[in-house]
Amino acid sequence: MAKVMSKGAETRELALREALRQASVVGLNGLTIGTLADRLEMSKSGLFAHFRSKSRLQIETLDFAADRFRLHVVLPALREPAGEPRLRTLVERWLGWDTDAEYAMPGGCVFAAGSMEFDDLPDGPVRERLVAHQTDLLDSIAIMYRSGVRAGAFRKDVDPDAVAQECYGIILAHHVAARLMRNPRAREYAMATFERLLASVRT
Repeated sequence: MAKVMSKGAETRELALREALRQASVVGLNGLTIGTLADRLEMSKSGLFAHFRSKSRLQIETLDFAADRFRLHVVLPALREPAGEPRLRTLVERWLGWDTDAEYAMPGGCVFAAGSMEFDDLPDGPVRERLVAHQTDLLDSIAIMYRSGVRAGAFRKDVDPDAVAQECYGIILAHHVAARLMRNPRAREYAMATFERLLASVRT
């Protein structure tokens, strides 16, 4: 039986969906309770009761994005066999998350954009949550590489953390090429770089 959400939970989810759409376009720092209330045609005080502050809204938006990323990118990859199929699915769906997949946001990957938005800002709750989610993602990629090593698909003498960072570098380069430069070959170049990475780590 499907779980019935309370009215408050429905409102919060609706707000977070719209907050993520906004953040993907204007950045996390451009996201405010006031602008979100305007988009949802709700009272600012009503939304404030849910989130209490701009930073709380930003943090919950990041958590919501992380949940969606796991659902649409990480879990489909984990359903694939360990080794190349798993890592390839992760990267392909991640590229879709950043551009034109049905689960993508209008402004692309909020984590890639946030990495550039918050890289030199002082430490604070929002930056710390962004770093935590990015660390979890890098750890997940490294774990996928290790599972490929155990399956006999990948080399044992390659640092899994380095592979994770290279995969992330492919996504960041793709984000700039596709979204800033609007290069129609951005995905082609990203996948070509990924294929070179795979060729370098195969057993």
